[in-house]
Amino acid sequence: MLLSIRSLSKSFPGTKALDAVDFELKAGEVHALLGENGAGKSTLIKCMTGAYRRDSGQILLDGQPVSPGTTSEAQELGIGTVYQEINLLPNLTVAQNLTFGREPRRFGMISSRAQRDMAREMLAGYGLDIDVGRDLGSYSVAVQQVIAIARAVSLSGKVLILDEPTASLDAAEVRMLFDILRDLRDRGLGIVFVSHFLDQVFDLCDRLTVLRNGCKIATEAIAETDRLKLIKHMLGRELDEATEEERRKTTAPHEERHEMLRFDRVGRPGTVAPFDLTVRRGEVIGLAGLLGSGRTESAELLFGVRAAQSGQAHDEAGPVDFSNPRAAIRAGFGFAPEDRKTDGIIADLSVRENIVLALQARRGWTHPVPRAEQNRLADDYIARLDIRTSDAEKAVGDLSGGNQQKVVLARWLAMNPRFLILDEPTRGIDIGAHAEILRLIHQMTAEGMALLVISSEFDELVAVSDRIIVLRDRRHAHALVGDEVTADAIVRAIATPDAAQTQTRGAA
Repeated sequence: MLLSIRSLSKSFPGTKALDAVDFELKAGEVHALLGENGAGKSTLIKCMTGAYRRDSGQILLDGQPVSPGTTSEAQELGIGTVYQEINLLPNLTVAQNLTFGREPRRFGMISSRAQRDMAREMLAGYGLDIDVGRDLGSYSVAVQQVIAIARAVSLSGKVLILDEPTASLDAAEVRMLFDILRDLRDRGLGIVFVSHFLDQVFDLCDRLTVLRNGCKIATEAIAETDRLKLIKHMLGRELDEATEEERRKTTAPHEERHEMLRFDRVGRPGTVAPFDLTVRRGEVIGLAGLLGSGRTESAELLFGVRAAQSGQAHDEAGPVDFSNPRAAIRAGFGFAPEDRKTDGIIADLSVRENIVLALQARRGWTHPVPRAEQNRLADDYIARLDIRTSDAEKAVGDLSGGNQQKVVLARWLAMNPRFLILDEPTRGIDIGAHAEILRLIHQMTAEGMALLVISSEFDELVAVSDRIIVLRDRRHAHALVGDEVTADAIVRAIATPDAAQTQTRGAA
């Protein structure tokens, strides 16, 4: 066995990130390391590569115990890593990047000619016919990935760890990269492949290991597993249609509701394939899919956080501009992002100031919201949403996570949007706040607001959604409506290969 990890554990304050994890990598194989966000993949990689010190357990390389204390030590042992965000220097030439730290010298000075020759030799066999004297940043992401791999292999030469290497590549670039990885595998390299694209895992890899909540769940040969079984391992839920909880139904079927907005062929290459979406008054549309499937990216396209490169929207009055967040707010859209601490709240501002932000942005800064109106809105939503704060002037960063989430919701409710996007609205909050936010979702739709809700908790989506769009590999792959809205159906839609080829029409 090329690399063996035995009973490796790693804890951080209040969190056990890895709990006695085993992992084995053979020479001449591509081994997928899979799991949802927080499963422990990144922590395991960092323990392998010396970025973290493990608390307990053993790492064996070629049968010998190793304890890399830094990434440089790991490279010297033969373990190299290439991350999704390429850790090279775009302002230096390809040759300078490939030889950085070991530049050939003549009379004590770096020899540019020898450096270029060395770079060309390192790239031999990778199928790249490029000018190594050009800046790295002038080449595509795919070429930069290959250069990063060439550098890692030349520095290490035994184990290559690839963390989401295809996240920014198109289909042709993925094929080029996979040809290179298959060649490296055939040369005897052991490759750890981290990806959320299951089709790519089944296309490229020989074996897979699934982590969940810091524990190893399974290691299996690709030839002996299937997507449905794999997704059960990743999500930790068995399918049981008989025990599916009855979904709460407090409103009319979505077909009977008034159409409010329609998005046609909205998409961005490399982000989300073009999709249609019809939004009806008082409806909750759920977005489901594994991490990396394109859920958040879809929301960001609809709110203009990412500029769509295709598509349009219209309502009864005509075209609707959603090209950027300011235009989306003017159109009556709201967006509560997944990372409330980074993208939602402004921690140093008061509860009152955070609540009035969206309303102020909609009116424009030349028409400030009067202080008396600010106070009224803040007091009203503190009472309505049961925001636990001593007063409206308290810094929102001092509140609990659940109360911060309620402040973000209050901000958009104060603007009275017609279409509100909620990305993981209950993540990281206590059970009481969780129940309260689900109650608020039902209340908002009863008042006529349309919601798009993204959640990793399928039972939660089932509880609030009238229909659910399932995403796979950055495509809106399948629509679930009415009695189809079950957690079991979501899992099956994610696991069904043919679903990825079906473009969901928003009127479904």
